Amino acid sequence: MSASELNWLPATEMAALVRRKAVSPVEIVDAVLAQVEAHEPRINAFVMILADEARAAARAAEKAVMSGEATGPLHGVPVTIKDVVAMKGLPMRSGSLSTPTTPSTETAPVVTRLVDAGAIVIGKTTTPEFGWTGVSHSPLSGDTHNPWKHGMNAGASSAGAGAACAAGFGPIHEGSDGAGSVRMPAHFCGVFGVKPSFGRIPYYPVSLGDLTSHVGPLTRTVADAALMIGVTAGQHPWDHTSLEAPPADYLGRLHEPVRGRRIAFSPDLGHARVDPEVASLVRKAAEDFAAAAEAELIEVTPPWGKLGPELGRFFWSANLSRLVPMLDEWEGRMDQGLVACIRDGKKVSLTEYQTMRARKYRYITEIHRFFEDYDLLLTPTVSVAAFPLPRLQPEHWDQHPWDWLSWAEFSYPFNHAGNPAASVPCGFTPAGLPVGLQFVGRRFDDLGVLQAAALYEKARPWIDRRPDLRG
Repeated sequence: MSASELNWLPATEMAALVRRKAVSPVEIVDAVLAQVEAHEPRINAFVMILADEARAAARAAEKAVMSGEATGPLHGVPVTIKDVVAMKGLPMRSGSLSTPTTPSTETAPVVTRLVDAGAIVIGKTTTPEFGWTGVSHSPLSGDTHNPWKHGMNAGASSAGAGAACAAGFGPIHEGSDGAGSVRMPAHFCGVFGVKPSFGRIPYYPVSLGDLTSHVGPLTRTVADAALMIGVTAGQHPWDHTSLEAPPADYLGRLHEPVRGRRIAFSPDLGHARVDPEVASLVRKAAEDFAAAAEAELIEVTPPWGKLGPELGRFFWSANLSRLVPMLDEWEGRMDQGLVACIRDGKKVSLTEYQTMRARKYRYITEIHRFFEDYDLLLTPTVSVAAFPLPRLQPEHWDQHPWDWLSWAEFSYPFNHAGNPAASVPCGFTPAGLPVGLQFVGRRFDDLGVLQAAALYEKARPWIDRRPDLRG
């Protein structure tokens, strides 16, 4: 098998070939690192490439296979880790010049579980400063470019993960999602991204975003995402919000029938603006999915939809006000959109915060009541296709010092509510830019969301669509 073929192999196939001794982990890692070397300076998906460490791990993995040792489900498979996640011995910069360069003293559970399953970490990927925005730019690493068109937004905050996935830099990329930060890069970069139910994969350190941040994979196939979730899910004592229930057999049950489910479709949640080229692709994709599922597609306007924008904006800035103490020293070297957001959040009183929190919990209850009547909700993932860097809003949208949420109204409701949600590639704009369809399921029905995405993937395959990385 050629190096170019290895670059684009799904993790499920890659691990199976390793177990059969048909391909070596050394060959795989060398092929992926060659792909990174050829294209990374242009894409800028990494803050740190661990080439020597990855090659040493690949040699050890090869030795284990050849000696007949037990291997894990990801044995020899390259993965990347977002640089808001701790790895012992490596700095964690979180996209900011203000963070220390000293090495972390511990490794987050999600990384430990990936490595214990046999995965090989090849690097840490870019993120905007403290993961604050949906735009792939940070003061630390500069612009991360969309592989489909240089100079365009790759989505964020898991920007490097999404770009690396689309560029063939390995099959599995760890991301995190506090308001859409797995699903937005999936949409912009034409890959699959899923945010499992809140607490499904331990998040450490526990986020200060009032129980909204989730760990999730970006992959090129649904099966690879199911594999990663199965490996990393489950209770962990370092995350008091992690779910006690063991994960389902996501990969083994991925292709069970999904017929007979009640499927809702909302093109705008009753309030969101959506660019026409995105709206038409998403509607067609929703209709195609319903046909594949032999189900009626019920267009709805959720009664809770219009309540989201005020809550989303309030809590985004209020929660980021925790960064106020660093402004005196670092304001001039920080992302100025983040600075504006922090300053707005600083104006919020504790009484206002608690009053809005009560409103948010009522809003969350209404979302879960909605899912008593529907198994799935389909929406656009994002309102726009990729736009030029480093803009916070497309030029044809209203401008604001920090409000990028205006074009991302479909993601944060399900961070508040903790529902599983995924973005699947559903087509391209006339300019050749990817668009995503979002599947949202009931809380804890991660399997149902993955099964629905897998059915759509089978009906409308996307795996052979790759960007031209020659520029």
